[in-house]
Amino acid sequence: MHRVEWADLPPAARAAVERHTGPVERVETAPHGVMSRLACTIHTRAGREFVKGIPEDDPQAWVYRHEAQVTTRAPRAPRVLWEVHASGWRLYGYEYVQGRYPNLTLGSSDVLALVATLTILSKAPWPEVLSKKPLHERWVGFLPDRVPDGMCGRGLAHTDMSPHNMLVTPSDELVLLDWALACPGPAWADTALTIPRLISAGHSPAQAEEMAQRVPAYHAAERDTVTVFALTVHAAWEDWQRTRPLPHRAALTAAARIWAEWRAAGSAVHAF
Repeated sequence: MHRVEWADLPPAARAAVERHTGPVERVETAPHGVMSRLACTIHTRAGREFVKGIPEDDPQAWVYRHEAQVTTRAPRAPRVLWEVHASGWRLYGYEYVQGRYPNLTLGSSDVLALVATLTILSKAPWPEVLSKKPLHERWVGFLPDRVPDGMCGRGLAHTDMSPHNMLVTPSDELVLLDWALACPGPAWADTALTIPRLISAGHSPAQAEEMAQRVPAYHAAERDTVTVFALTVHAAWEDWQRTRPLPHRAALTAAARIWAEWRAAGSAVHAF
């Protein structure tokens, strides 16, 4: 998505934001992410805030409202500070999180911080006041005809476990950003979706699974159901890589294939 700079917003939209934040003194455009039309950190006399925005008439504008509603209910997420509708723009202010992207390579303490966050997230129920297609319906066409019951959970699933959606704070707490793709899913879904990320970072499938097993919800999940999940993730990502290629997808799809083949071979049963 083509980015819009803060200075290019209509003056009335910037003024509406500054009624919440005070005068903006400096702006830094976010270097990562593909969803947000406007994504930047603003500096004011009071400190820093992160701002996301999109034109009201954009077909994806509803996603921003959904993200803000989920974020207010999600653990280990930045606080939503304000919402502005002005000059045809929908803008949201989020708490600025001081932190760094995690190192997910083998032996990094950041992996343990990720496990702690996944454990907390796995206990969060989906807020039923919010209407959203569950994860297993998002994958229609990639699942078997009979969807395992364990795939139909109603936990709060983030579903986009990119390291660029994570920040490790100075207190070594891992915070999750960008909740736009959140939906109902199994309590262990985000832990499972983290496994290809760990493999892509250099873990073997067994090593990645060993870390995932530290999350109680994942440890308790039915093995065959998790294998169906792994095969489905690979099938979906392979299709998206073919039909909607992005620079990062090839390596991630390869990691998903390694995980799916390892589980389908029965390795997970013998390892744990």
